[in-house]
Order: sequence, then structure tokens, then C-alpha cells
Amino acid sequence: MVIKKIAVAAASAMLVATMVFAASARPAFAAAKVDCDAVMNELNSGKHQKDVAADLNTTVYQVRKCKRLAKEAAKASTKTSLQAKTGKDVTAPPAAGSSPAAASSPAAAASPAAKAKP
Repeated sequence: MVIKKIAVAAASAMLVATMVFAASARPAFAAAKVDCDAVMNELNSGKHQKDVAADLNTTVYQVRKCKRLAKEAAKASTKTSLQAKTGKDVTAPPAAGSSPAAASSPAAAASPAAKAKP
């Protein structure tokens, strides 16, 4: 009976100690801003995401976010450079089987003659 009380008291004390240490031990990471240029330089030099996060005192999530943002920026700049070269919006090519006249003119696409096959 006494041993059971001591065991319960010891287990409770260990639980409380674990909760206190877990609540007070917070890792120190960058608050809000991460230097994505530095992250991309590190990634381009061949380091792994975990190593970059540890070196720059940030999280792996932030490293992945910078990588995604850099990919989106590269895609946007490619799209913009194509628009500058052609002077037109870059859109998907017309569907297979459609005529160029039907793709270029909405009126031609709506007319019954454009839908008729030769």
C-alpha cells in the first residue's frame, strides 16, 4: 500500500518535471525574416536543407519556402522575358485538331462554318 503511494508520487513528480522542461525549452530560430539569398547560395553550393537550416539558424520549413519562392520567381521571369520578346501574352498552345483561325478569332470559333470539317 505504501509502495503504491510512493510509486504514484514518483510518477507524478517525473511527469511534472517533464512538462516543466518541455514547456521552458524552446529552440531559438529566426523570428520572421529569412535571408533567402543566403539560403539559395548555400543550397546552390551543394549543402543539404538540414545543414543550411542549422547554419543560418532557421527551420527546414523556411529553407523549403525560400527554395519554392526562388523557383516561382524564376518561372515568372521566364514568362516575362517571353512576353517581352514576342509582345504578346504567353498562353497555352491551341488544342490539337483546331485550326489556327479558330484559335485566333472568337467569332470564327463561334461560327458554324469553322466547326464544319472539310
